Amino acid sequence: MKKTLLLFTLTASAIFGSAQVSTDQHTGLNVPVAPSQVLNAVTTETLSLKESEFNFGKIPQGKPVTHLFEVGNTGKTPFKLDNVQASCGCTTPEWNKEKSIGPGETSVITVGYNAAAEGPFTKTITVTYNGTQNKVIIIKGEVWKTPATSVPVNMGLNDLKN
Repeated sequence: MKKTLLLFTLTASAIFGSAQVSTDQHTGLNVPVAPSQVLNAVTTETLSLKESEFNFGKIPQGKPVTHLFEVGNTGKTPFKLDNVQASCGCTTPEWNKEKSIGPGETSVITVGYNAAAEGPFTKTITVTYNGTQNKVIIIKGEVWKTPATSVPVNMGLNDLKN
């Protein structure tokens, strides 16, 4: 039983303790790769947002508002924003569909909101890049109803005319 347990432990150690190996592009030789390098290669994001949420605060009804979201490339290869999709028709994202964002470069997504409906709102905008990767931007705020006229009607004005 002790021999079986020892054999199992050694086998598990050999399997889990072996280093990752990568092939060198120039020499064709196998080169050990540290586990942290493998983890970083998998989890490294290429698209960064200066801010992922913006609160417009209180805005008047019937007055569209916009906000600029800065998008950056923190990776080593250029990419394009494949799609920027709003959660509803009252939110309109605009971006340069043709521009490739190189490493270290930035671009802008302009998000407009049509403040037609009264009350609080929270809307999401999904940014798709590198084919299948996504980031979500959130806009929110509260739309307050504007008065029907610019100033209240003064009923006492007729008394002054007589």
